[in-house]
Amino acid sequence: MSYTILVAEDDIDIANLLELYLKSNDYNVIVARDGVEAYDLITKHEVDLAVLDIMMPNMDGYELTMKIRKDHNFPIIFLSAKNQDSDKILGLNMGADDYMTKPFNPLEIVARVKSNLRRYYELNDNKETDGSIYTIKDLTIDLEKMSAKKGDKEIILTPTEFKILALLMKHPGRIFTKAQICESTFGDYYDTDDNSMMVHISKLREKLGDNSKDPKYIRNIRGIGYKIDKE
Repeated sequence: MSYTILVAEDDIDIANLLELYLKSNDYNVIVARDGVEAYDLITKHEVDLAVLDIMMPNMDGYELTMKIRKDHNFPIIFLSAKNQDSDKILGLNMGADDYMTKPFNPLEIVARVKSNLRRYYELNDNKETDGSIYTIKDLTIDLEKMSAKKGDKEIILTPTEFKILALLMKHPGRIFTKAQICESTFGDYYDTDDNSMMVHISKLREKLGDNSKDPKYIRNIRGIGYKIDKE
């Protein structure tokens, strides 16, 4: 299967570089110069992953991501010159799954694209009927449908948030370090991923209505990692 990657980048040189490297790895690539054009392409093509610049004319990457997340769950990687932790946190809170800063190594971009695609679509393509639904307390996840519920209410999660929740719920009581969660979620672990992972877990807790000081679901085992208890 050849995946389709959307690259939204107003710098022509960077867009051409990304297109070259992604095509050399057998991906179909569609390129947009601004957020409006990017969203239009999404309505016309089956996009499997998007690499989005933040500072684009007409519609920036933040606004574009919010529009995408209303109807689509495919992975989103931000690529931006903004390199402050606050910028990364904002991007992840908006619904991005990964964040890379410029200047960048195009080989790392390709590696992260592969990791996000592998983790998202391997999980999404799980066709097993037995063992695809997990329930802990009032939380239920369906790996086949990529859905999560709290009681009877559906919880809208990003792909990364879903993968974190699925990992913890499939192994109740087991403690996972941040590195293990990153490797399971992205396929790789980088030292710079720690803050990103903490943001994803914080956002997931928020959507679950979990109090970090007195958690019902995701517990932080200080100095070790995170777990979900069965009871």
